[in-house]
Amino acid sequence: MRIRKIIALFIVIFAIQTANAQKKFVVHTVAFYNLENLFDTINQANNDEEWLPDGAQNWTGKKYKQKLQNMARVISEIGTGENPNNSPTLIGGCEIENRGVLEDLVKEPALINKDYGIVHFDSPDKRGIDVALLYQKKHFKPTSYVNIPLLIYNNQANNNAKEVKETEEDKTDKDKVEVTQSNSRVYTRDILLVTGFLDGEEINVLVNHWPSRSGGEKKSSPFREAAGRLTRKVMDSIYKVNPNAKIITMGDLNDGTYNKSVKEGIGAKLKKSEVQPMGIYNPFEQMAKDGHCSLFYRDAGDIFDQIMVSEALIKPDYSSFRYWKAGIYNKPYMIQKTGQYKGYPLRHGANEIGYSDHFPVYIYLIKEVK
Repeated sequence: MRIRKIIALFIVIFAIQTANAQKKFVVHTVAFYNLENLFDTINQANNDEEWLPDGAQNWTGKKYKQKLQNMARVISEIGTGENPNNSPTLIGGCEIENRGVLEDLVKEPALINKDYGIVHFDSPDKRGIDVALLYQKKHFKPTSYVNIPLLIYNNQANNNAKEVKETEEDKTDKDKVEVTQSNSRVYTRDILLVTGFLDGEEINVLVNHWPSRSGGEKKSSPFREAAGRLTRKVMDSIYKVNPNAKIITMGDLNDGTYNKSVKEGIGAKLKKSEVQPMGIYNPFEQMAKDGHCSLFYRDAGDIFDQIMVSEALIKPDYSSFRYWKAGIYNKPYMIQKTGQYKGYPLRHGANEIGYSDHFPVYIYLIKEVK
């Protein structure tokens, strides 16, 4: 009798496994990539003098073309490990000079057949760099988009200003925080909010590039804490309309998963079980605890590039789109092989047009096909 029960149990387990194996899912990759200084060679009304043919970077048309090819290659491959032959359906980006460079990017041979649409606004950032969202038109239909200014002021950091001395690195920081003398406002990137339908399901996407750590983490932290609170405020405004809204917030936060801006400002949780209704889950917090990184900041690896999802995207069924898993895309060709920065992301240098000083991050959304 006991043997019969054991055999029956194995039959049930096998039947369940077989049924699960036969399930089919639609898979979409959602990604974020800091494109690091994606500038063209045209002198425009922004602080782009460094990125001109006669500028400090000697930024020629040939170099610009190589940069586009490199970025296109990476974007075309993100997430294809679990989603073969399918580049990201949605990809947020930052350190973008203007819409024109994005139009050039999506026309690259590696991307042109993906038919990416562009959502972009010029930001008030001192370097003229912006955030944007690319989307595959056949899968995502935007219904609204808006840029939301981050209004922060120098006196927010005054309490810490005397405690941190500016380092030589800060003096040459490409993303150094600067303020206007008239009102002490810190001009930084807007938050981009895009709402649309992913294969018929409404999704809200926030794209961020928070203020840098120029002057030191402690001194500049109030700026990013303000960015975290604004991100939360935008999410709450969406929840007021739809408490079950599917929200994805992504970006280069210039803070780790453990920082106050993320943990308290946004209210991100480490575990799915901790996420309450209208809350948000950060899969990259566990990845950071496990030692993974998307960049190196002052010789320490960290994950500043993060994608978080709302409670509606982590429900236990797959009748509609749900979060599945997350990753950092860091193939060998994107990594510095020798020298002082061995193991770091392979970025632009005097003798080589690399990729970026950040690795892109991504998540998968899946839905069961009945």
